[in-house]
Amino acid sequence: MRIAISDGMENFLLQATIYLGAAVIAVPLAARLGLGSVLGYLLAGIVIGPVTGLVGTESQDIQHFAEFGVVMMLFLIGLELEPRTLWDMRKRLIGLGGLQVVLTMLAVMGVSMALGYDWATSLAIGMVFALSSTAIVLQTLTEKKLMQTGGGRSTFSVLLTQDIAVIPMLALLPLLAAPAVMTFAPDGSMHIATDDAHDHGAISLVEGLPGWGVTLVTIGAVAAIILAGVFLTRPVFRYIHHARLREMYTALALLLVVSIAVLMGMVGLSPALGTFLAGVVLANSEFRHELESDLEPFKGLLLGLFFITVGAGINFNLFFAEPMYILALTLGVMAIKGIILYGLGRLFKLKGKDQWLFTLGLAQAGEFGFVLVSFSSQQGVMSDGLAGQLLLVIALSMLITPLLFIVYDLLSRTMTDPDDPQHDEVDEQGTVIIAGIGRFGQIVNRLVQSAGFKTVVIDSNLQTVQMMRKFGFRGFFGDPTRPDLLSAAGFDDARVLVVAIDNKASATKLVAYARKARPDLHIVARARDRVHVYELYDAGANDIVREMFDSSLRAGRYALENLGLSEFEAAEAEQTFYHHDRTTMRELANFWKPGVPVADLPDYVARSRELNAGLETALATRQQANENKENKED
Repeated sequence: MRIAISDGMENFLLQATIYLGAAVIAVPLAARLGLGSVLGYLLAGIVIGPVTGLVGTESQDIQHFAEFGVVMMLFLIGLELEPRTLWDMRKRLIGLGGLQVVLTMLAVMGVSMALGYDWATSLAIGMVFALSSTAIVLQTLTEKKLMQTGGGRSTFSVLLTQDIAVIPMLALLPLLAAPAVMTFAPDGSMHIATDDAHDHGAISLVEGLPGWGVTLVTIGAVAAIILAGVFLTRPVFRYIHHARLREMYTALALLLVVSIAVLMGMVGLSPALGTFLAGVVLANSEFRHELESDLEPFKGLLLGLFFITVGAGINFNLFFAEPMYILALTLGVMAIKGIILYGLGRLFKLKGKDQWLFTLGLAQAGEFGFVLVSFSSQQGVMSDGLAGQLLLVIALSMLITPLLFIVYDLLSRTMTDPDDPQHDEVDEQGTVIIAGIGRFGQIVNRLVQSAGFKTVVIDSNLQTVQMMRKFGFRGFFGDPTRPDLLSAAGFDDARVLVVAIDNKASATKLVAYARKARPDLHIVARARDRVHVYELYDAGANDIVREMFDSSLRAGRYALENLGLSEFEAAEAEQTFYHHDRTTMRELANFWKPGVPVADLPDYVARSRELNAGLETALATRQQANENKENKED
């Protein structure tokens, strides 16, 4: 059988292969280098576009389609914004975030007008650079565990305000378009003249209506979205549920977003506005997580495709023609944003590391800037040449962002926040010192104390120590890796040290110090995984407990009991696995090498496979022995 494929289909499949292949190669590589997925997509687009020329002008057509990913992103942002959450964050959202957007927009607008641009174009440029990269910054804050710091929370609030501000910006940009002329006919109807050819033939619900009619239809469309979200989603989801077809949920989620976007376009509003409103309405719905899980892959792929097309469309001829000018613009924009951010941080009482995290983390332009530049160019607010320069500036600022976080890391190591709480003075000594009082350490502490032994607990999390005190358990706030705190807790005479610190590197460091200072001390250490076990073993720990190992064994025993094994047989299987795993860990430690992934150690992998086969033999032998014992008893 021969399947005929048209030239158009062949070209589509070829383009899809190029775009998807570039993404699959570049994005994981960028993620491993700590650059983030957005930069990975941009770099992929740069490679297949300006560098190799694999794609050309067709990327602009694809970009129009991929922009729907932005609409989906705003819908998903709306789903995350419960009214109560917005109310709790109102001071940071309205004050800190609002001031950042307005002041940055006005400052950039003023500089642009000084460079000779008209006020409308300058305002559009100010909007573009008032935004920062939500994708890069949030990912970096999460990876570095900075989200719960004062600077991290303030940064998140500003990013959230910026995401919300995109909505009125998209609605305002068409009004700045020089080619668009709004006129009123003698009968009072409103007409908008535009040079956009692709708008011809589009269905409009407001064309030819008087001004008051346009207003009523627009308000009615927004009200319809809100009412449908409140009253119609539940019955529709129940109807779809009876079909018991997983793909129907995905179809419904896409139908919601697409139909709302179409309705907004028919009344002359931004599709992003409607989908955002729908997301907020559905934020408290029981179907919220279902919608998120269904739309997230589409949003990710479309946004990724959008960023690739942006990268492919960057005109590097402009950069090489005036490299110093483009770099000066990039650094100038980041400097303006940094100065404003630093001033706002001082105004809202951010200090030390939080101040620098807030300033350096938001100094770049963001992915929504690409959207605004493309939209502004389409609407005639700015020329194609200026749009190309702005795209270059946005991309370069995002490429510089990882370097700014490296600068923050260097600064944070050399400073302490003046508002940081002072470490407690340890005035007790105990037979057992417990470093870390999280979920793991608190169980150890309660068990040892219940047996009548004196413990001294040290933890670097002040909230955890304070909560512990409320329940009658005394602990000390401080860094348990500090030798002076350990000495004050009775380290010289203690019999056991329990290392239950969350941070792997700190735990290994503490074990190594304790073993060197007290060769006779018994050290019990908590490990995150197998590799951490080897590191702690190499550092000198006596007993090493993987944090999930024992609980996983117990869960496995329960599963075996419910699969038909008796309690005795399940316990036997559990003990056989336990002893085999401990023996395996000791033997494989001889093949482990620090700093090398275990998958890259051929001898380790080969011996592990042999030992796993031995486990099956051990279990079978134990089962046969039990059966023989039962037969003899019979």
